[in-house]
Amino acid sequence: MALVDIDREIFMTDNTPFLIAGLGNPGPDYRHNRHNIGFMVVDALAAALLIPIQRVELRALVGKGALDGERLILAKPQTFMNNSGRSVAPLARFYKIPQEQLLVIHDDLDLPFGTLRLRPFGGTGGQRGMESIVTQLGTDAFPRLRIGIGRPPGRMDPADYVLHNFDPSQEEILPEVLGRAVDAIRMFILEGIDTAMTTYNGRIIGED
Repeated sequence: MALVDIDREIFMTDNTPFLIAGLGNPGPDYRHNRHNIGFMVVDALAAALLIPIQRVELRALVGKGALDGERLILAKPQTFMNNSGRSVAPLARFYKIPQEQLLVIHDDLDLPFGTLRLRPFGGTGGQRGMESIVTQLGTDAFPRLRIGIGRPPGRMDPADYVLHNFDPSQEEILPEVLGRAVDAIRMFILEGIDTAMTTYNGRIIGED
């Protein structure tokens, strides 16, 4: 069956889709940077659900699919991090996404590496991509999944730190971090954010 036919079947249902947007910077030079962990999570979710991310829509790479009957739009904005709202907001408006069904995934310097933190709404924490989205949407009342990347060592500039790749020791357990994030997103979609927060918030790699 052609890709377009699969897509048409999935989107014939009436339920409103979830928009799952991971933040990062486009291009191979940034692919493995700490700042791109939002992209990494969306790619891991796409791989787990066999959703190809191949289309370009409203300045984002987009994939469409389903999870147990729930329609999904996976998006990786191609605007560069600081202008993420110029892609996420138009996607949310075009597909008429309810605020509670928009999930934005991004890195967080203030959380230890490997920590997941789901929230139903809240501030931006100084994360420029989130600031752009909040500005463009005109609200911060939408869910977000923050992925801890830890603070830079010594006097290293945070702006440089986020644009570096993970340390080798972090790279070893990064697949587990991404796997937990995918599981948290599945639970968010199927069981709601309260259950997902209770199950996954505050879990730090190596502290099980």
